[in-house]
Amino acid sequence: MSKRHAITAIIYDKKGRPISTGQNSYVRTHPLMARMARLSGEPSRIYLHAEVAAIVRLKNNKRAHSMFISRFTSDGFPALAKPCLSCQRLIDLIGIKYVEHT
Repeated sequence: MSKRHAITAIIYDKKGRPISTGQNSYVRTHPLMARMARLSGEPSRIYLHAEVAAIVRLKNNKRAHSMFISRFTSDGFPALAKPCLSCQRLIDLIGIKYVEHT
């Protein structure tokens, strides 16, 4: 059985409208993900997380108000989707005020 999960992050503006989405990747990375991983003391966690993917796709960081993160196991069951230390640092840096995860 694979330990891979499908993780999705959705960023909303103050009115609750989705303004960006992102999904995790087990093969792609991004310089911002690698930088946040190093700053958090987790330099090996360079593969793209859903939260970082959604933040990278934002057109205007100032509109970001809240984020919803969901995670499903390879069997299709929901699992905890709390942001890791690297992602939480970036979420705080961007100024996203509310984070909900399942």
